[in-house]
Parts: sequence; structure tokens; C-alpha cells
Amino acid sequence: MEERRLKEVDEDESDVDAGSGEAEELELRLSLGRRGWRDGSVSHWGRMYWLSPSDLVVGSSCCSEELASGSTCGQRNGGEGVAGDMEGLGMDASPSPFHAVERSGGEDGLRNAQHKRAKVLLDEKYGYSQTFGMAENQTIDYFLSNLSADDVGSPIHDNMLNDGNDTTTSNVDDSENRMDLTEDLLHLVFSFLIQRDLCKAGAACKQWQIASMHEDFWKYLNFKGAELSLANFETICQRYPNANKVNLIGVPQAHLLVMEAMASLRHLDTLCLGKSVLGDGFFHALKDCPALNILDIYDASLGNGIQEISVCHDRLIELNIVKCRVLRVSIRCPQLQTLTLKRTSMAQALLSCSQLRKLDLSSCHKLSDAGIRSTAVSCPMLASLDLSFCSCVSDETLREISFSCPNLCVLDASYCPNISLESVRLPMLVDLKLDNCEGITSASVSSISHSRMLEALQLDNCSLLTSVSLDLPHLRSISLVHCRKFLDLKLRSSVLSYVKVSNCSLLLRISIVSSVLKKLVLQKQESLANLSLQCNNLQEVDLSDCESLTNSVCEVFSDGGGCPMLKFLILDNCERLTSVKLNNTSLVNLSLVGCHAMNALKLSCPNLLKINLDGCDHLQEASFCPVGLETLNLGICPRLSILYIEAFRMSVLELKGCGMLSQAFINCPNLASLDASFCRKFMDASLSSTAASCRNIESLILTSCLSVGFDGLSSLHWLQQLTLLDLSYTFLINLQPIFDSCCQLVVLKLSACKYLTDTSLDALCNNGALPTLRELDLSYSSIGQSAISNLLACCTNLVNVNLNGCVYMHELVWDSIRCQSSEMLLGISSNNLLPSVNGDVIPRKSEHRLEVLNCIGCPYIKKVVIPWKACCVHLAKLNLNLSMNLKEVDLACPNLNNLNLSNCSSLEILRLDCPRLTVLQLSGCTMLSERAVCSAISGCGVLETLNVHSCTKMNVDYSRLRMVCPSLKRILSNPAA
Repeated sequence: MEERRLKEVDEDESDVDAGSGEAEELELRLSLGRRGWRDGSVSHWGRMYWLSPSDLVVGSSCCSEELASGSTCGQRNGGEGVAGDMEGLGMDASPSPFHAVERSGGEDGLRNAQHKRAKVLLDEKYGYSQTFGMAENQTIDYFLSNLSADDVGSPIHDNMLNDGNDTTTSNVDDSENRMDLTEDLLHLVFSFLIQRDLCKAGAACKQWQIASMHEDFWKYLNFKGAELSLANFETICQRYPNANKVNLIGVPQAHLLVMEAMASLRHLDTLCLGKSVLGDGFFHALKDCPALNILDIYDASLGNGIQEISVCHDRLIELNIVKCRVLRVSIRCPQLQTLTLKRTSMAQALLSCSQLRKLDLSSCHKLSDAGIRSTAVSCPMLASLDLSFCSCVSDETLREISFSCPNLCVLDASYCPNISLESVRLPMLVDLKLDNCEGITSASVSSISHSRMLEALQLDNCSLLTSVSLDLPHLRSISLVHCRKFLDLKLRSSVLSYVKVSNCSLLLRISIVSSVLKKLVLQKQESLANLSLQCNNLQEVDLSDCESLTNSVCEVFSDGGGCPMLKFLILDNCERLTSVKLNNTSLVNLSLVGCHAMNALKLSCPNLLKINLDGCDHLQEASFCPVGLETLNLGICPRLSILYIEAFRMSVLELKGCGMLSQAFINCPNLASLDASFCRKFMDASLSSTAASCRNIESLILTSCLSVGFDGLSSLHWLQQLTLLDLSYTFLINLQPIFDSCCQLVVLKLSACKYLTDTSLDALCNNGALPTLRELDLSYSSIGQSAISNLLACCTNLVNVNLNGCVYMHELVWDSIRCQSSEMLLGISSNNLLPSVNGDVIPRKSEHRLEVLNCIGCPYIKKVVIPWKACCVHLAKLNLNLSMNLKEVDLACPNLNNLNLSNCSSLEILRLDCPRLTVLQLSGCTMLSERAVCSAISGCGVLETLNVHSCTKMNVDYSRLRMVCPSLKRILSNPAA
């Protein structure tokens, strides 16, 4: 017998992966006590024996006692005692509910057997524990491991619920392993779980299992798509007689289960069925379910297909028969209020439902016009009717319905091509949907205007509709999408709050009067030319891609135009707008993206905070007086020539690229940054007036402003907060106005000023001009060698100096004479000197603040020497990249940490006394030998990165380099090396 059972279990285990409903079944098995293994090959102990599901209930002492005593549950009655015990309990004696367990003969096995829970092992094949490895293509055995047919008094039930009469072993294990959660708290947590999660939680322990089976969580028996036997379903119904909702959609033999549900569950309120065959017996049995209020039937075959199906129930309130196959339907439910027959293939429906309020006949293609008429007119209390996709409906039917159902307020007649509503009066109508109704015309709208209670109207894809004119006091929303012949729209309603008009390519005129409309979207109305709005609460308007709008539309959105609360206005890609003039005190955001034809812009919007002018490349004159803008970018308007700005909040103004700007009148008291780069016609007069009215400017960029001269620079004395001045790419010769007017400058950029001479910087070097200057950029200038040497020696306050591309610089040497004179000027005494690494002395505290020196691409520089006497103790970065003729570098800089000598192809001599150097770039130094490099880095005690890529004379020996400089972490060289 045991061999036969083992064989059957192995066969069941081979089918673990079969069936789509496996996950649901195994989860429910876990929650109901299926704790053993179905796989007979899994073994932890020495001998194999069989336990019934009741013995493996979580928290049960039976399993522990049997294992501890050495007895085998499967051999109590000569090998077949298990089957006898199960039959005595009224349970299935088939082999599948039993589980193989092995037992060792030692003390370890006894101790393991005394655990409360069966061990759960991770199965590598399936990715979950062997507990989940049951054969799930069979019927779900609900509750059979925990419940008998009797709720009270059964041995299994008592064993499961007994907390005080268990054996000593069970009590000890329960106190050790039980979750420290009160019953009320656990009940509260479980109340948020769906049944599938309850099943999983119930598999955790005995306490959780009992809590998950509480009646409160099983009032809704949802078995949708599950495999469920009639016997198990009977057990569940007896266990939970107060369940009030059952879902059997997709359950095999649902016609039998539902009969059991209606007979056992006297409180059944909601019943859901589907994907099955329901015969006459089911509909006759409905009378035996007095509490039933809601019946849902989906995708089912009703009756035998040749006779009428009758639904009779005195208390049924809602009946939904969706996508069902039936010949005829007769419904007699005096309390029925909602009836849905959507997509049901019936030829006739007879109703006797005096209280019916809502009827859905959508997509009933076999129901004739006369059938629809007789069905609807039999319900005098009808308030909502759905006839969408009923192509045979006519105006005559709607007329009869309007007479028989005076309270009809919701009608959906979408996709009904034969209706026009021209002679139909529906005075109580509130919601009307006429999407894709080919017969709807302007005359139909005249008929609709008699529905004075109408609140919502949908006329999408009505191809013959040409105009809509409605004056309805309760109209709240209207939708007009893809009406190809639509020309004119007139709406008047004090409560109109939603208007959707889209892709009506011929629409010419729109007139809207509303007191509550806040947002209006009229995108892609290519023919729209006339717009009239009287909307006191309108705040947002989107007219993107309305290509026919003219300048007159600006009057609609200005003060007095009918939109006093307007805040957001979008006029993107309105290509016929040439002159935009807006005077609006409420406007906050304006977008004119892609208005290529606009050449004039005049805004008087004191609260305007944001404007977008991308693509307005033909704008020539702009006035922003006044506006509330904080930032403004007009660099995207290359043809702008005249500019007026009055903005008291503005802090950033960008005019970069306005090459035609010749007149600028800027009054922005809080302006902090002005970028007028490449404004080649920006005159001294404009600069002077701007400086006088914007005295808080901190950053002024005049790159390539070729028209700025002496007078304009002299006016900068108004800017007492100016710290950054960029005059790169200008024709300046005399810098004296800057030295006299901008004594507080921190950054001065004179890059590519080709006309500067050596005397241009005399005031800076010799007279102490610009004492706060920290950064100076003289890249690509015409400054000579002597001026550069004098600058580096005398301007000790500089922190960052850029000398990139200076063709007249031949060497960078702080000689001993200049250094000695510097020492005298700085007053360095012997008490302020410290010994250096090589025995010399360095200043303890220097006044020279230079930290960064860039000399990139200086083609004629040959020698760089910075001795310790140069007082450059703060120099941290030196960049000599691309100095092709540089041959000698000798540096003694105690704080230098980054040195770049890349692509110095003539470099031969390298001496470094830089104890804090961490990065040394020597890539492309083709004349530099490995011996010279080793000698140079020997004095760099903290060097971490060395780049010798493309150094052709070097045969890189990593071990030697690391021996010379042990701190090296990264050496970059050619792959071959």
C-alpha cells in the first residue's frame, strides 16, 4: 500500500508546473494547513513515514508527539490505518493529501521533531519552498485539513483551536515561536488583506492561521477562476454561513456550486457568475434566495437556446447580464432599479420592472428597433438609457420613449446612424451623448436647445454638423472633436466649466459667455479667425497652432476684453500674428513660441512673471513696461534693434546675440546680471543710461561689444556693486576708465583684446589700481614679455591669472633680483623664513596670493622658473599645456598640487621641488627622458598620478618609478609600455 501511495505522489509531483491556476490553489492549501511535502524524494531524517494533513496543522501537537515517540502515523492500523482514520473523519482518503516525512534514530532527530512547525526548505528547481510544491492541477481542497463537515466538536477542529489542552511539548513550542501580536491588532492588520494574502499569512503559524480564518474576512467568497469541488464548497458554505457575496466566474461546474450557495447561504446578497452554462433550474431557484439584491452574469449561455429565460425575484435590485447567449429574456422583478443587457445576443426582452431607473442595451445587435421600443416604454420610471451601438434605433423610437419615460435624464445614443433628434423633445435630459451619429445636424441642435436642464453634451465625430448655438442655463460641459464641417460655435451658460473643441479644421468663429469657465483649450484650429470671450473667471487659454488668428485677438485678452482673471496665455505657432500688444494686469505667464511673423511686442503686464519667445526670430521692437519679470532672455531674437524694459523685480537680463540692438532703455533697479555679449551695435549712450538706472549690477558682460568706448566705460562709476566685468574681444586700448570707475572689481576679463599695449596695465602694476582684483584674463592678448613679468611680480593680490595663447611671452622667470626687491617691499625678515626640503629657506607667510596660473598654448615660451624666493607659496595649479617650444621647467612651489606639461614636445629639463604635488601630466613630452622624470619626481613625496603617455624616449619601468616615488598610485603610459 505504501509503495502504491509513494508512486502516486511521485506522479503528482511531476505535474507541478501544469495548469494556470496552480498559484491560487497552493496558496489556499498553505492557509488551510497543507504543511508537508508532496515530494517523496525529499528527506531529512532516516526513515520515511506518512502523516495526514491534520497531523501537520501548524501548532498541532500530534505531529510532534508521534515523531517523538517513534511511532509512524501511517502504520497505526497495519499500513492502512491512515485511510481508515480519514474516512472516519469524513475526509478524502485519496493519496494526495498525505506527505512523506523522514525520521532519524538519533537525539538530533528527536529534537528537530519537537519543533512547532514543519521545516520549510527552499526548492532550487522551482524557486520556492517544498511546501509550495503541491500538485495544483487537482481540485482545491479547501479547509479539509482543518475542518470537518461539522464546525463544532470535530477532532480536527478541536485540535486546531485548542490552546490550553495541548501537550507539554506543544505549549513550550508555542510560547517560544508564537508571534507577539494581540488578537485585536492581528485582526486589524488582516482586515487590509485580500483573500489570497490571507491564505499566505495563514501558512505562517497557528495563531495567524486561526486569525486568517475569522468570519469577518470571509464574508466575500471570491473563487474567480479557481478549481473547486462541490464537496469542498459545501464545507466552506457550512463553515461561513453568514457570507453575503460569492464570485464563481470561471469556476468549473459553477451551475452546481451556485445551487449549493443559494441553498446554504441565507444571507447571500451578491452573486457573480460567468463563463459557464446556466439552465432553467438556476433561474427557478432564484426564488429560494430571498436576500439576493445583486446578480451579475458574464459571458454565459442561458437556458437551452430554444426557449425563453425568465428571471423572477421580489427583492432583486441590480441585474447585469453581459455578453451572454440567450434567445429571449423575460424579467419580472418589481424592485429592480438597474438592468444591464450589454452585448447580449437576444432577439427580444420583456420587462415587468415598474421601479427600473437605469437600462443598458448597448451593443444588443439582434434587438430590433421595435424590440428596443417595447423594452424601454415598459419602464415608466426610467431615468438612464444606454442605446450606444444599436444601429437600428430610429427617431420614432426615441419619440415614443420620450413620451413614456418623462423622467429620462441620461441618454447615450452614440454610434446610432439613423437618429437626428429633429422631432424629439426631452425636456428633463441632463446628459446627452451623440458621438459618431451621422444624422446629427444644426437642426438637431435646435431640438436639443429645448432640453433646458441639459448639463453635459458630447457631439464628437458628427460629420454633418455645421454650427452649434446653445443658450442653456445649466450646461456645464460640451465636447466637439473631429467635426469636419463645423464652422460656428456660440455658447451661453452661466455655469459652463468645460469646453473641448479639437481638430475642427473649418471652424471660423467662437463665442463663449460663461461665469465659471476657468480653462479653454482650442489647439490646432487652423481656420479660427474670430474669437469672442466673456468669461469672468477664465484663467488659462491655449490657442496653440491656430494659424489664422490675427492681431485683433490681443484685444480679447487685454483689460476690458472679457477675461479679467486671465493668468496663462499660450499663442504658440500663431503664424499670422505680427504685432502683439497686451495690457493685462492679471497675466502671469505668456508663451509666443514659434511666432515667426511677429516683429513688434508691447506688453504692459505688471504681474507677468514668465515669457517664452523661442523662435521669434523676426522681432525688431520690444517693450516691457511695466512687467513683473525676474529673468528675461532676448538672445533668441537676433533682429531686435529697440528695447524698452521697466521691471522692478528683474535680476537677470540676457541680450546675448542681439547683434542689431542699437537702442536700449533699461530701468531695472534690482538688476544684478546683464549679458550683452555680441551686441555689436550696443552704444555708449545705452550703456550709460543702463548704468545710471540699474545701479545694483554685479556682473556685466560686454564681450564683442565693439561700439563701447571711453564714455561708456566711464559711466560704470554708477555701478558700485560691480564685481565682474568682461570686455573680451573688444578694440579697447585705454583701460584707465576701468581703473578709475571700477575700484571694487574682483574679476576682469580682457581675452583677445588685440590692441592692448604694455603700458595699458601700468596703473594696475605700478599704481595699485583695482586692489580687490582676484582674477585677470589676458588670454590671446598683445601684452608683451615685460608687462607680463611686471604683472606677476607686482600684482600680489591676484589669485587666478590666465595667459593662454600670449604669443609675445618668451619665458616665465622670477629672477633673484626681482625676488629680492619683492622681499624688501613685503618686509620679509629672517624670522619669517623656514628651511625647505633642499636646505634653502622659504617664507613662513607670503603676501603673494596666486593660486592658479594658466599658460596654455603659448607657442614661444621656452623657460619657466619659479624659485622659492618668488613667494608663490599659494600656487596650487600650473597649466603649460601645448607650449611646443618649452624646454626647461624649474619649480619650487611648496603648495603646488597639479602640474600640466602635456604636449610640451621640446621639454628636456624638468626640476621639481614640490612636496605637495599629487598630479603630474607629461603626456606627449617626446624629448623627456625617464632619467629626468625620475629625478624630478624624487622630490614629490605625495605624488599619486603620473601621466607619461606618448613619451617616446621613455621605456616606462613601473617598479623603478614606484621605487623613486613610493606614493604613486596611477601611472598612465602607452599600452605597449
